[in-house]
Amino acid sequence: MKTETSEPCLPKARVLLWADLSYSDMEEIDKAESIPDIERILCHALGINLPEPRLGILLELFTNVVRFCREQHFNREQTSVLLSIVKNVHQLNTETPLNNMEQCFSYCSELLLCHSVRRPPFSVSLFNAEQVTQILKYLINTYMRHYVLYKYIFTPQMYLDLSLSYVGLSEDADTKEEASDECATGAENETGKEADSASEQEPASAEILTTGAETLNQGPSPKTELRTIVEKEVKDEVMRLTTQLEKRLQESTDQLNHALTALEAKIQSKK
Repeated sequence: MKTETSEPCLPKARVLLWADLSYSDMEEIDKAESIPDIERILCHALGINLPEPRLGILLELFTNVVRFCREQHFNREQTSVLLSIVKNVHQLNTETPLNNMEQCFSYCSELLLCHSVRRPPFSVSLFNAEQVTQILKYLINTYMRHYVLYKYIFTPQMYLDLSLSYVGLSEDADTKEEASDECATGAENETGKEADSASEQEPASAEILTTGAETLNQGPSPKTELRTIVEKEVKDEVMRLTTQLEKRLQESTDQLNHALTALEAKIQSKK
């Protein structure tokens, strides 16, 4: 199955009031007192159908959002919208295995802006400036700080499938070479059996068998040597590219942590 590796287009921010959780769903969540009850309601309302451990990780993400909303004394409309915002940002993150952290944060900011300014029907005023600041701080410390982990868990893993073709060597030549190698191996085994069972034969026969075995053991053909050299060079190059990729991933992680730290300091200075 072919996996799409291009970065998805940034979706347009829209009003998400009651988009995923209805008013009755929020009533049940308000009445729920235990974490398992909240998870059960969220799993049904959001239509989450994933195997473990991804199901548990996603339910924990949304359950923590509900707990944050309770701590901030958000009403049902605000809680429903924030859950939908987190869901949409997570969907954008997991649509591609590529790094789209900046797009996810931009989309999250646009969604919050869409629910903090009264401009119907394009936006509604559900959150004030202080609440938006608290939401951004919470999402940065939770989802965005663990952005790479969520992507690793919920996106398909990419593997390199490398095939080599040798210019000037037809498939018939490769087939004949393999058949020749198999015949040589069979002849060697047969020669060994004949030598063991005919140890009392005449010296001339033993000499003929030995000469035939030496002829078959002359060594690999030039094509086989070429294939071995190419495979070794390709393996070394793949190892080099893997090392470079790991270095770039580490640099990207360091840049992400630096950006998050700077953003947290900026939010703190605005208080």
